[in-house]
Amino acid sequence: MSATYDRASAIKAFDESKSGVKGLVDAGVDELPAFFVAPPTQVDPKSTSNHQIPIVDLKDVQADESRRKQAVEELMHAATTYGFFQVVNHGIAADVLDSMLRGVTQFHEGPIEVKKQYYTRDLRKKVRFNSNFDLYVSRVANWRDTLSCTMAPEPPQSEELPDACRDIIFQFVNQIQSLGTLLLELLSEALGLHSDHLIQMECDKGLLVLGHYYPPCPQPDLTLGVSKHSDPGFITILLQDQIGGLQVMHQNQWLDVPPSTGALVVNIGDLLQLITNDKFRSADHRVLIKKGGPRTSVACFFITTQVWSSTQLYGPIKELLSIETPPLYREVTVRDYYTYNYNKGIDGRSALDSYKL
Repeated sequence: MSATYDRASAIKAFDESKSGVKGLVDAGVDELPAFFVAPPTQVDPKSTSNHQIPIVDLKDVQADESRRKQAVEELMHAATTYGFFQVVNHGIAADVLDSMLRGVTQFHEGPIEVKKQYYTRDLRKKVRFNSNFDLYVSRVANWRDTLSCTMAPEPPQSEELPDACRDIIFQFVNQIQSLGTLLLELLSEALGLHSDHLIQMECDKGLLVLGHYYPPCPQPDLTLGVSKHSDPGFITILLQDQIGGLQVMHQNQWLDVPPSTGALVVNIGDLLQLITNDKFRSADHRVLIKKGGPRTSVACFFITTQVWSSTQLYGPIKELLSIETPPLYREVTVRDYYTYNYNKGIDGRSALDSYKL
């Protein structure tokens, strides 16, 4: 790197272009800007694990008691061992999933003049487009652009959303919320609690939908789509296309999470690990980038952000505690946890560490 390289100015110029990573690709860059280049140890693409994350079949879980019991047992294993699992027969039609992916892709590949209208880092905006939420605090930028939509508890007006995904997003979100509620009910039962316990705690209250776009990368061995991190919310439901690249850390090894047609990926978030007192685990994960592509995904975070300022405190669930199992974390509001995690950025460290007793 040149001794005269001004990293701060380069990042500022990139941000002020409001064009994102897609803008770099459209401009024909064949060499990564230096602030995207990660240390080699971070981008090592090897998957050295032969494990596979569990697949949980949700067919008939609301009508058949034996099927529900089986699904609960499978979720318990997945949530305590991997922190990740895929769900099939989840009730969301393939055309809804395909239309949502298509809408997100069309937005990111649409006219730059349209995208610039949504470009902002103002968290008070319910609809935001930018590249790298932590651009100014992270050591390395990631090769992706994101359309962020705060969809619950107070969704944006229809006209606030981009034309490309306006028609599909409300239909998609309605079904994702129903699936999220079902999963939280089953996870409650896995903990030995009443099925509505996590719902009563309002773990399904908020929903942040992130439409990620990972353009083809000229030097994919030098950067990442997303660096190692865990998710801050209660659960995340991920819709991904067929390009692949998602990996989860399991037993100190990276494990591929290959796309499976019709399946959705679900992972435990930090706040669910906190309130279950480490019974469920929020696993680190990352996304490798490819020279081909692009890759599109839609991550649905069940979390309330700064837009909704609830003062409810979350700590380890009392029913899960005992003299032998004391609380491991102090109480925190969702807003404070999200804000701390947001300001910290993706740095490879869990925000949970700051809340341990």
